[in-house]
Amino acid sequence: MAGWVIEALCARRRPSQAARSRHAAARALAAPGRAATGRAAGRLGAWLVASLIVCLASPTPAWADLASLLPWMRARTYYDVEIDAAPRDLRRLLQAHLDIARFATRADVNEDQFEFLVTATPQQVRDLASTAGYFTPVVRTDVRTIEGRRHVRVSVDAGPRTVISSVNLTFRGPVLSEDPAQENTARFAFSLHDGDAFTQSGWDDAKNAALKALQARRYLGAKIAHSEARVDPLRHDAQLSVTFDSGPTFTLGKLDVSGTRRYPGYIIDNVNPLSPGEIYDLNRVAELQRQVQNTPYYASVAIDVDANTQKPLETPVHVKVSEFPYNNFRGGVGYSTDTGAHVQGSYTYLNTFGAAWPFQVQGRLDQIQKFGQVQLSMPPGPRAWTNSVVASYTTTDVSDTNIYSARVGVQRTRTSQNIDYAYALTFYDDRLTQNVGPSSRAYALVPTWAWTRRNVDDPLFPRSGNIVRVEAGLALKNVGAEQSFLRAYMRGQQYLPIAHSDIMVFRAELGGVFTSGPSSGVPASLLFRAGGSNSVRGYAFQSIGNNVAGSILPTKYLVTGSAEYQHWFSHDWGGAAFFDVGTATDTWGEKEFDPGAGIGARWRSPVGPVNLDLAYGFRTRSVRPYLTLGIAF
Repeated sequence: MAGWVIEALCARRRPSQAARSRHAAARALAAPGRAATGRAAGRLGAWLVASLIVCLASPTPAWADLASLLPWMRARTYYDVEIDAAPRDLRRLLQAHLDIARFATRADVNEDQFEFLVTATPQQVRDLASTAGYFTPVVRTDVRTIEGRRHVRVSVDAGPRTVISSVNLTFRGPVLSEDPAQENTARFAFSLHDGDAFTQSGWDDAKNAALKALQARRYLGAKIAHSEARVDPLRHDAQLSVTFDSGPTFTLGKLDVSGTRRYPGYIIDNVNPLSPGEIYDLNRVAELQRQVQNTPYYASVAIDVDANTQKPLETPVHVKVSEFPYNNFRGGVGYSTDTGAHVQGSYTYLNTFGAAWPFQVQGRLDQIQKFGQVQLSMPPGPRAWTNSVVASYTTTDVSDTNIYSARVGVQRTRTSQNIDYAYALTFYDDRLTQNVGPSSRAYALVPTWAWTRRNVDDPLFPRSGNIVRVEAGLALKNVGAEQSFLRAYMRGQQYLPIAHSDIMVFRAELGGVFTSGPSSGVPASLLFRAGGSNSVRGYAFQSIGNNVAGSILPTKYLVTGSAEYQHWFSHDWGGAAFFDVGTATDTWGEKEFDPGAGIGARWRSPVGPVNLDLAYGFRTRSVRPYLTLGIAF
């Protein structure tokens, strides 16, 4: 990759003999004595303990601001440094990187070294300021001794910031005739434009982003042939030019798999979505990685594609995996505002029959639900289809209604990058107990189909796009069921970006069990109730349904909707205001919608989105908190 060039502003003066002597003395600062190091370590340990005590005791621990709130916790300095510079980002840059500021905590700085640091400060300021786009700063240093302590004041008049007057992006190679759209993608990824401030980091980031965009599809071997930033410090003007060489079109070859010892290699071949000879696409390679990672066999997956421009056709795809052992135990505890505290665990054996058939036992216990499941699966077949046998039970005791559901069946599933498919044949045997009347039982043999599509810009923190899930099932009387019915369910979530920091999120949920008989003839776990963090906020979990003597029974029909406005104050923190509404009823003509509204906080945590909401239910006239982790589905 070619480097960039900035025209020299002026020739540096040759340092004097005295300055060179001070420079030699300053080099000694890099090797502090052991005694000084030990004293610093002791002080650091005391400061860390004090910091921890204060942070734990504080009702609002602002870690980033502790130093400013508690000056006594700062590292001890042996002289004072004040940097007067604007704007704020330039002042922070100088405070972080000027030697005169960094060495203020060093007790072993002698007079010659201190004088050298002061003398070097103006040139350091000019060098640092130029990376932020200020090429003509005026620097003044003032050193005084007050009550035996040295004070250094560095005043910087940054002057006008250099502004980009022209950007010239040139492309050469097959991209000009083969794929102009890819050229446009690279141009769009270059983030600097006429009128923007010129900075070193912005210049580097813009070039790298455009190059990565060009390399992401077809032109894996693309490179920057030439780049130049011509800066006129007198006119405060920067002219940028970059030439990209696309290189040849790359096509993908066969997989080269390494790291497989316990499990057969055909598993990776079966889930591989790539075809030999197809044009290289980074998204397709990422899909291969996800498909392999989605299997239960591999702890990590690393994929590398040869970028040799001399052999671009049928280039090998290297897949290196790290395998899980045959036996896996997992467990955890947690808390949800819907179901309370919970404990869960699972055991998986990945080599049943000596043929890599996964066998899994899992369970979960919380304050209102108990769940257990046993599943035996075959290894993924061609096109990643997986066949399984599943038996499970669930007991739910909520809203004065107890539902016990036992299930056994077979299923066939397939997961791809954006779309999941599932076909199943399941026998349900449910019992329902309520406040009044005897328990009721319903059973049914139900073939079902489910389809999920994820079309979002980011699977973990989406800003645009949508997620849709559709389910359909059918039962026939006297064919494993006591009553005929058709069940349909759909849930969708739409993300709409607004400006740079705001998002609108819409959610809709529709469900229906269509039958000529009563709802009591349908297994209760196939019916619907509403309320809770991912339904209608402001109401208790599954508290919206058919109220019979205080028991909230599941119903035939479900409708919920939500509109939420999010404003992000920073990359990680945001706030939200929302309105939810919904109903669950047996008789559509007698429906009654229950609205709820509230506000919340949003956090992009390292493990996914965390939502903390406070909602008011208009029907119950009560306020409820909700804490959720992750997107709805």
